Formats: sequence, C-alpha cells, structure tokens
Amino acid sequence: MTDRSIPSLRLGVNIDHVATIRNARGIRHPDPGRAAAMAVRAGADGITAHLREDRRHISDDDIAALSDSLSVPLNLEMAATREMLEIALRHKPHAACIVPEKRQELTTEGGLDVIGQHNRLTPIVRTLSDAGIRVSLFIDPEPAQVHAAFDLGAPVVELHTGLYCELDGDERVAELGRLRDAAALGASLGLEMHAGHGLSYETVGPIAAIPELHELNIGHFLIGEAIFVGLEEAIRGMRRAMDAGRAKGEGASGMPA
Repeated sequence: MTDRSIPSLRLGVNIDHVATIRNARGIRHPDPGRAAAMAVRAGADGITAHLREDRRHISDDDIAALSDSLSVPLNLEMAATREMLEIALRHKPHAACIVPEKRQELTTEGGLDVIGQHNRLTPIVRTLSDAGIRVSLFIDPEPAQVHAAFDLGAPVVELHTGLYCELDGDERVAELGRLRDAAALGASLGLEMHAGHGLSYETVGPIAAIPELHELNIGHFLIGEAIFVGLEEAIRGMRRAMDAGRAKGEGASGMPA
C-alpha cells in the first residue's frame, strides 16, 4: 500500500545551459524557450532559470519570454540584490529561489549563508512573499541554516546536493546522511523541502528516496545528456530514475533497502 504521507516528487528542469550554448555564438539558436516547451512535453513539472548578475547564460529577454509562454511554474533563481528583486517583482514568477552568487565561480559553489545574511535577506523574503511569489532559500544541509531559513519566514528550502554528487564511497554516504537529516528537520518545522545541483542518473536515486522531498531541480546533466539522446529522452530518463529511487525506498547507505 502506498504511504500517503510521502509527497509526490516533482522535477524542475533548469534550462540555463541551453542559453550558455546560444551565447557562445551570440545568436538566437538554440532557444531556451523551445527547450522549456520540450521539457514540459517530456514531463517536467516546472522550469528553472537562473538570471545571473553577469547574464552569462539566461537573459532578461529569456525571463520575459518564459513568463509569458510557460504552462508550468517558473522558478527564478536569483541573487539577493535590489536589481534581481525588481526583476522578480516585474515578472512575478511562481517561485524565486535565492542563491549565493560570485562573479568568478563557474557555477553555484555552495549554499546561501542564511545566518550571516539574515538582515539582508529579511526584507527581500518579505517583499517577494507579499507579492505572492513563493520564496525558496538554497542552502547546505546544515541544521543551523535550516533553522535560520525557518526563522526568516521562507516557506521552501532547497538543499544543495553538489557535494554529495562530487564525493565517493563513505564520504558520499555521510553527505547523504546529512541531506536526509536536513530534509527531515525542515519538514518537521513545516518547510517544503527541495533539493538540487549536480544530480545525474547515477546519483539521483538515493536523493529521490528521501521521503520529505517534494521537488528536485536538475539542469546541467540533462542538457549534456541531450547531446547524445535528445532533450526529451534525457528528461524521461531522469523521471524514470527518480521514480525508481522513490519506489525502492533506498536507505542512507545509497543501497536498496
């Protein structure tokens, strides 16, 4: 019998790196909007796009076009800046995930320091929430950061899975345990728990098995896999891997229970 207490697991597809390829030539192809439409056809429950301050991939025009065309929720990843707050308020995405951002990084390198940035984040979270935008905070799986996110009033936390994906053996097992504990803690506080960053077919199963998670956001691997099998099949493959992980109920060891 299905445990009704375990939420269904949504897949948010991040299309940033379709824009990365486009921007390499400074032309219009490939179009991230077309990729978003394909992702929805393949079963994506939402689309994620990170509008970085340096506009290295997704552009302002992309956000405007996605806001107008999507039939599923748009999750806008954004830094905690006045500029990004104004853009979010202009386009009113379904959700805004606040992430740390450094100009020199290749990709997001870790979670947001909610504790250290409490005073900076408080008015941003409040303003977004008052505008009807669901706020998510992207954090490392640390209990103190989960508590700080709750205290800040953000309804959603997205756990950073990048370190888990990079580690091997016992170190990966330990990091998976931290993710499971953080998800359980957040859920006990009434937060909606998400996870993402670096997930692949190989690594997604044990994460999908964490019962408190409602959503995974995955991008880079899917765009890379699309080179070989096509975007829709890459997404369908990820959906199958997520579903298999959820169904098996894999434990903290990463092995089937």
